[in-house]
Amino acid sequence: MDKDRQSATLHWVWRDALDSLRLLGRRAWLALLGIAVGCAAIIALINIGHNAAVESINAFKGLGTNTLVASFRPGPENLATAPMTLNGPALTATLPEIQHAAPLTLYSSHPHHAGTSMDAAIVGTSPELLPILELQVTQGRFLSDFDRESTYAVVGSRVAQDLGLMPGNWLQIAGYLFEVIGIIASQPRNPLLPVTPDDSVFVPIEGMRRLLSAPQIGNIVARVHDSAPLARVADDMTTYLERTFENREVDVQIPKLLIEGIAHQASTFTYLLAGMGGISLLVGGVGVMNVMFMNVIERRREIGVRLALGARARDIRNLFLFEAIVLSVTGALLGAALGLGAAYAFVRFSGWAFNLSVLSLPLGILCSLGVGLFFGLYPALTASRLPPVSALRDD
Repeated sequence: MDKDRQSATLHWVWRDALDSLRLLGRRAWLALLGIAVGCAAIIALINIGHNAAVESINAFKGLGTNTLVASFRPGPENLATAPMTLNGPALTATLPEIQHAAPLTLYSSHPHHAGTSMDAAIVGTSPELLPILELQVTQGRFLSDFDRESTYAVVGSRVAQDLGLMPGNWLQIAGYLFEVIGIIASQPRNPLLPVTPDDSVFVPIEGMRRLLSAPQIGNIVARVHDSAPLARVADDMTTYLERTFENREVDVQIPKLLIEGIAHQASTFTYLLAGMGGISLLVGGVGVMNVMFMNVIERRREIGVRLALGARARDIRNLFLFEAIVLSVTGALLGAALGLGAAYAFVRFSGWAFNLSVLSLPLGILCSLGVGLFFGLYPALTASRLPPVSALRDD
């Protein structure tokens, strides 16, 4: 019997709350809109920051998390030239944690084929570059150890498309003819590498002497075993290269650490955006409190009548608290839909793939509910503490 009575009481409290909000009309809608905008701002900004972070990190992950990139720069004497070749087997034998190592020598040129030319990077390298960068050969094959003295070339997908190349065609580079033996599948641009596979022509590094009078290695890329500690291997690689190539300073970058740093900065940026959305949510909470206070002031006589007829203080408190709950829940749900829609539109307009932040929805909705209840509780308590006699005398 008590349960039925409580259920009936709760039902009538909810009906009274909805009727009161309906009578408030425009003011209730403005309060609801404030909560919705605040919730939408939190969810939209968190998702925008999350997708920006994912897009930035994906740009670096193509290189692999177990890859090292070494670059040479002049030493204190500023007279030493960079090495022309790299003894890859000697490097991997000295540092067994390294699976493969490949040098990179770059030369900008305008290769010709069938009367057509384009700007492309001529990359002198070794066969080990294929597993290091995980290149995929769609036609033909990649360079091998037997091609050191041959005029063979492997071209990127864009070079092959623009020049109409197929395996077996001849490509003219700086007065020399190179036979195309393979075409590489398209790969995204990696900011950590000076090489874009799509716009490159790969030739044996020994053959770069035909194109440059004194070719020099600009970078060395290496792939490390998954279980090897990258920081220690990077230090050992730096020591080995500086000892092997005297008077040259070597910088070895660890992409994995850079990716982790980018992820940390992206998280900080996302929290900053969430804080900005929280400010707008607080403004919406203040709007709820103002509406509830105006509601209490205008209904003082009604409150007095209810108290005189036997309503308890907690009944009055629950009546106004439920009104705040209705505003908060409705505003939070509406704001969640608006926030997701705004974030999705921004991300798609930016040309990114949308990736939902799992925490954005519960965080935005719970914050909206918490703010609405917090700012609605005080007016509800104020209404429950009104003296019945003074409330009935109110005009």
